[in-house]
Amino acid sequence: MRNAFCTALRLFIFLLLSFKGFSAEIVDIQSHAAVLMDAETGSLLFTKNKDAPIPPASLTKLMTIHIALDEIANGDANLNEVIPLQKESWAVNQPPRSSLMFLAERQRVTLQELLLGLAVSSGNDAAVAIAMRFAPSVKEFVERMNKEAAALGLSHTTFVEPSGISEYNMTTAYEYAVFCRFYIKTHPETLETLHSVGEFAYPKPENVPIASRNRPGTIVQKNRNPLLGVLGVDGLKTGYIDESGYNIALTARQGETRLIAVILGAPASSGGDRIRDTDGRNLLEWGFSHYKTLYPVVGELPLIRVWKSKQKYASLTIGELLPFTARIERGEELRFETELREPVIAPCEKGDRVGELVLYDDIGEIRRIPLLVSEDVARGGFWTRLLDAIRLFFRGLRK
Repeated sequence: MRNAFCTALRLFIFLLLSFKGFSAEIVDIQSHAAVLMDAETGSLLFTKNKDAPIPPASLTKLMTIHIALDEIANGDANLNEVIPLQKESWAVNQPPRSSLMFLAERQRVTLQELLLGLAVSSGNDAAVAIAMRFAPSVKEFVERMNKEAAALGLSHTTFVEPSGISEYNMTTAYEYAVFCRFYIKTHPETLETLHSVGEFAYPKPENVPIASRNRPGTIVQKNRNPLLGVLGVDGLKTGYIDESGYNIALTARQGETRLIAVILGAPASSGGDRIRDTDGRNLLEWGFSHYKTLYPVVGELPLIRVWKSKQKYASLTIGELLPFTARIERGEELRFETELREPVIAPCEKGDRVGELVLYDDIGEIRRIPLLVSEDVARGGFWTRLLDAIRLFFRGLRK
């Protein structure tokens, strides 16, 4: 009896973990904070100190890029426009130990080049140049960054400058993963055009005055993300300042599954970058070996009988997005059944929950999706209500 109870308990815990997207297995992460998230569904697969406030360092630049891309999407900027370089953006005027794109006086630079300078070279000078393109001052651009964070519900994410060099920029592993998910969904093209670009050379002859074009002083910088191409990694950003340690935000795709991994606070000492990179690799490897994203295809839903209504039937709609995160061993040969909460009696409002679409695989039930009425259904007249009441009475007797 005890063995049967233990077996049933283990099965219950396994199914519970499968439904919620969390795993009982442990992956060893040495960095201070980490999050692993399904990019499609937002399901959290792993967390460690997910709400600990940590300076994002150069991960800040992803918000700077996002605002510039929003301006382009709105038609208020374009990638080929030439950006005037105010002296605040010159490399010589950046704080000590800044990563740089090497902007300088009298250079000619496009917005596309500045975005590459942010994404690949992680240039603090590029961050200032973009800020001053889209706001009267860096301070006002930062206000916009904070408004955007607030609009996304990132209550623990704040910025004081656009490059990430300040220790007073702040985020958490969870909130930054949420932002990365939003960023990828909003700007999916950047994974190819910015974040997986292997190297960036600047300044080129066309960027400098004519007199200097024979010797433009071109500097080739490799993408600072050392995990590009590993396990399907195609983004996003690294960061380091003494106060935060080594940070990295990764996204990778294998098959139909895209994951987001955020590592914050690897030790700010020799070898800290290797710890960060190992943590990122291990977290993604563990995630892909344990989870996958499923994209069920549901056919036409049945109509539902609505009693005492002007119309006999109403159409149904699904109350949640269909994609969901499942354990790697689940989801083969998916099938569906509808469970309706009958009788449904008018009046009904659009969005009323009247049942569930139940998904099964070869192991058993894997997910329940709410079924909602897709339209308002008014009450019928007196005789309709009376006749349906009689029908329901005899229907109940038969059951």
